[in-house]
Amino acid sequence: MPVPSPSPKPSTDPLPLRGLKASFTYAWAGLRFAWKSQRNFRLEVYIAALALGLALWLEVSLIPVLFLVALVLGLELLNTALEALVDLVSPHYHPLAKAAKDVAAAGVLLVSGIAALIGLMLFLPPLVARLGLW
Repeated sequence: MPVPSPSPKPSTDPLPLRGLKASFTYAWAGLRFAWKSQRNFRLEVYIAALALGLALWLEVSLIPVLFLVALVLGLELLNTALEALVDLVSPHYHPLAKAAKDVAAAGVLLVSGIAALIGLMLFLPPLVARLGLW
């Protein structure tokens, strides 16, 4: 009995594990695309690694740090997806296409700024204590 070819939509694949595997494959392809094409995503990943290392060194709870990292990186990935979609449907300049991209970027900026403030509140007291400055 021949095995059916994979469905283009993983959720409709008659073999559930194969559909799940395809979903993960597509997600990893999205991460690779973002990593290769988005300078800001790479920068945010480096900052996230620094924040996680600092949290371990300062013995700060990893839960809020991981939450903020996931929030910023997830929003950056959504921003990247929205920009790609806008470029696809509006290859020529249009003020609404620009507005959509600008607003998505503003969302990343807002969340990143708030994450940085929370990071300061989390890291500053133990950092000052660790360095003996207080």
